[in-house]
Amino acid sequence: MNRRTFHLVLSGAFAGSVLRAASGKHYDATWDSIRTHTVPDWYSDAKLGIFIHWGLYSVPAWAPPSGELGKVDQNKWFYQNPYAEWYLNSLRLKDSPTYKHHIETYGAKFDYYDFATIFNKDTQQWKPSEWAKLFHGTGARYVVLTSKHHDGFRLWPSQVPNPKRPSDSITAKRDLVGELTAAVRAEGLKMGLYYSGGLDWTFEPKPIASEQDMRSTAPQTEEYTRYADAHWRELTERYQPAVMWNDITYPKLGKLTEIFSKYYNRVPDGVIDDRFGVDFSDFTTPEYSHYDKITPKKWESCRGLGFSFGYNRVEGPKEVIASDKLIALLIDIVSKNGNLLLNIGPKPDGSISDIQLDRLHALGRWLRVNGEGIFGSRPWVRDSAKSAEGIDIRFTKKGDSLYAFLLSQPDQVVTIPSLQAKSGTTVSLLGTPAAVQWSQNQGNLVISVRRPSGEYAWTLRITPAPESA
Repeated sequence: MNRRTFHLVLSGAFAGSVLRAASGKHYDATWDSIRTHTVPDWYSDAKLGIFIHWGLYSVPAWAPPSGELGKVDQNKWFYQNPYAEWYLNSLRLKDSPTYKHHIETYGAKFDYYDFATIFNKDTQQWKPSEWAKLFHGTGARYVVLTSKHHDGFRLWPSQVPNPKRPSDSITAKRDLVGELTAAVRAEGLKMGLYYSGGLDWTFEPKPIASEQDMRSTAPQTEEYTRYADAHWRELTERYQPAVMWNDITYPKLGKLTEIFSKYYNRVPDGVIDDRFGVDFSDFTTPEYSHYDKITPKKWESCRGLGFSFGYNRVEGPKEVIASDKLIALLIDIVSKNGNLLLNIGPKPDGSISDIQLDRLHALGRWLRVNGEGIFGSRPWVRDSAKSAEGIDIRFTKKGDSLYAFLLSQPDQVVTIPSLQAKSGTTVSLLGTPAAVQWSQNQGNLVISVRRPSGEYAWTLRITPAPESA
């Protein structure tokens, strides 16, 4: 960690100290105390985060593009796994396309962890400030980086020895976590950390070929528990992440009340996900899926731009979500009280593929015009409607305004059913200076909109917020 990075990370620690002093709240290592934690406004306001899967798997960057999670036969999922970050597990399955690809490309004697030499060399070209500026321009409010994925490779200079492998084979040469944390905070964004607590393939060499294997290969030994506990303590003390994003589950012997209470005392406005395998979380995490109604408990949908989280060189336009569908997805999630944690998979040198950049830029352009109705908003009394003209609509509310997102381009008028405007109502189309005309037709609000310019989705601001008839 260079001097500038150290000072920027230190400034995050100082900010945490200020928050602790301001909140005056102390958490004890009991579930009763931990459950008094409430979701901070910053997380409810944020709506969009960037997920980053980056590690040794970014070197081969290969997986069969078999389909999205939930749309592939579970009996075939692990052998046809489209998640490039699961490369090592797929390689251990001798009948898998990944095994065949690896043998043909690298040879039978090339060990997965030999990719560390290439990864460490290539990451010397990485410029974390460029990522941070990109994420800021996209409109994201927070970032979550994989500090350690299932393969056990660590993106920070951990002082916790791995009893199964030499540290230099499973540790990045640069403090990738620290440098990105500093760069992200310099752009005014929150920085969170992912950690695979439920799987670590340096401790368990048996491949996962089924859901049952997933459960049986999650290490539960005292040795691994001490290792995982020490990592979360180290990440908390060193980086004070705004998000603790654990994956799969956690060892049953883990000292989670101690870890959670120390985390909240260190980072009072931090949040913890629902993948520790315990009956507590600040938010839930559907993956490649989302809820179909307003959900009172805060939630976050995570997905890749394509079928994979890690970079997969095989993916192209057929596999990557189109810009219009991506924006409609964000709107739909936000209307139901969710955040979207949108993943990118960088190459080992930190570069990002053109197709991923295209989607991020499209999202940024749209949010610069329409973000007013997204960021800081809350769900309205209902999340959706369909206009008399057949346009799908989503709603959010902020302050005294209702925002109606039109998911296809209107042509003359939009008739929103069961919406009663109040006296003195003004209606505006975001991105245009003048108010638009409206009228009330019994219980329906009729708005004149003449084929507006723009792309993907159009946002009406209705002030004051009308009644739902």
